[in-house]
Amino acid sequence: MDHLLRIRWVSFNTAFGAVHAATSDKGLFGLSLRAERDDFLDWLASQAPEAEITEDTDGVLDDTRRQLVEYFRGDRSEFELELDLDRLTGFQRRVLQHTARVPYGEVTTYGALARASGRGTRAARAVGGALGRNPIPVVIPCHRVIASDGSLGGFTGGLPRKRQLLALEQKGQEA
Repeated sequence: MDHLLRIRWVSFNTAFGAVHAATSDKGLFGLSLRAERDDFLDWLASQAPEAEITEDTDGVLDDTRRQLVEYFRGDRSEFELELDLDRLTGFQRRVLQHTARVPYGEVTTYGALARASGRGTRAARAVGGALGRNPIPVVIPCHRVIASDGSLGGFTGGLPRKRQLLALEQKGQEA
């Protein structure tokens, strides 16, 4: 039998409210800005039913916490974290890899990501679906993706949070 998948989680407060984060041995596995802690734990269990899921009492997630707190304070524009995207499809991983390249303070469109992911602009809805399943929002900045008409589109953290994140980054660009 393969080694047991271990996932550690932590909840903490930032300038933007509560954040829940989880890591596997490979890297950051999940992040939530919106869910209640129990909902986040239920989501973790649904993503990795075979995993041993425990609260991080050893400080494994301390660097993740520090980087996210710095980001929400406006003191960090890039993350230096290993990510675990193994449970995603190839298309989802490609979309998220291209999304991760969108610079701080800038935006792109669903259509542009569809083209970059090798599907053509007709796959913009599929890109939206992949972004809707982004397990690591903010670190993989799906909030930087908007519709071609300039409207915000969607965001798993809610549109008010998407506006806040874009405003935070615009303010950081001006500083």
